[in-house]
Amino acid sequence: MALPEFNQFGDLPEGVHAASLTEVVARFGTGTAQRVNATARLQRIYDLAVGTAALDRLVVFGSYVSEAPAPNDIDLVLVMRDEFHLDRCPSETLGLFDHNRAGRELGASIFWVRPGMLLGDSLDQFIARWQGKRDGRRRGIVEVRPS
Repeated sequence: MALPEFNQFGDLPEGVHAASLTEVVARFGTGTAQRVNATARLQRIYDLAVGTAALDRLVVFGSYVSEAPAPNDIDLVLVMRDEFHLDRCPSETLGLFDHNRAGRELGASIFWVRPGMLLGDSLDQFIARWQGKRDGRRRGIVEVRPS
């Protein structure tokens, strides 16, 4: 299913929209040099996350999945399978799981979770919360599952 058109605010309509990484790159990865650079960072992050062999899905939100010509950075939530253990993670992927390090080294704001870490929320409820914006409105986000 194709990603929907932007709403009047330049965001995807509210909802969690499934897409392949190829679809995300085609939709959001061109235009300005900043978008092209952000997309290269997203692809690197995706490859590193897949390299853990425990990525369930990657959720992209924020200005990258909007019509903003110059997204600030890449905002992501890595949803890892419950069997994921940071101490068994390949060393080259460790930066994904340290928010500050990810910002410095990967140019991204990365959060991560395993379903078993959640208290009181289902995984779907947790993911849906990332639709909230600072101004109180809700926007669409994109969920990418590894192929």
